Amino acid sequence: MQYDSEKKVLHLEINGQKHEWFHQYITGSEIRKLGDIPADDEIFLKIGKPWDDELIMDATKVDLARPGLEHFFSHEAPKDTKIIVNGREKDWDKREISFQEVIILAFTKYIDKPTMVYTVAYEDGPRQNPEGSMVRGETIFIKNKMIFHATATDKS
Repeated sequence: MQYDSEKKVLHLEINGQKHEWFHQYITGSEIRKLGDIPADDEIFLKIGKPWDDELIMDATKVDLARPGLEHFFSHEAPKDTKIIVNGREKDWDKREISFQEVIILAFTKYIDKPTMVYTVAYEDGPRQNPEGSMVRGETIFIKNKMIFHATATDKS
């Protein structure tokens, strides 16, 4: 159900400033605009300890109708993120990484042929994807010192 101005005003906080919103959901890009947050900054939803705060991407939808006041905060995105791919530290300057990008970091190129099989597993990731495996076409969030294990097999 969508809320509008006739039904209910929802409240949220962005970087310590209180705001009103007239819909049940708000996207990261709407939070960015409402809070005047620079495009390069990251936005997080404050989550109680012991859990990690949630990274909110521009397309992420947050339900404001849940109990309690949602607290969002922003800070400059890290410029020197390091990830570990097959035991080697690599610099990474994006918030996400694709399956193909992991393969290129691991093996310097991605060979797209039917006999080539790649696997990617990861650990020590952010709250959205703390551990697991990736498949071709998938993109996941990263965090500093996240670990990737990639393999390549040519079944020719």
